Amino acid sequence: MLNLLVRLGICVGVFGTLLFFYLEKQNELTQLKIQLPKIERQIANLREESRHLRYEIDQFESPTHLIELAHRPEFGHLKYPLLKEILTVPEAIASNE
Repeated sequence: MLNLLVRLGICVGVFGTLLFFYLEKQNELTQLKIQLPKIERQIANLREESRHLRYEIDQFESPTHLIELAHRPEFGHLKYPLLKEILTVPEAIASNE
């Protein structure tokens, strides 16, 4: 009889421990599911900011804006180089091809 109670106690203890770890894992998953919409909003905001910055970069680098900058007095000293002033360096051919 005592042997049966000990076995039953061990089984209940093991079952309780496994149930505890299962509930802990479920709690972790629930916390991650709760955080997921917040992270998705942050990602969407970062993508929107990235699109906005890409638009501003494109506007700044547009030929019209660059020509306007070239006509400003602070950039008056800049000029296009003559063809004889342009040096070209051929690419080195890799010997391990």
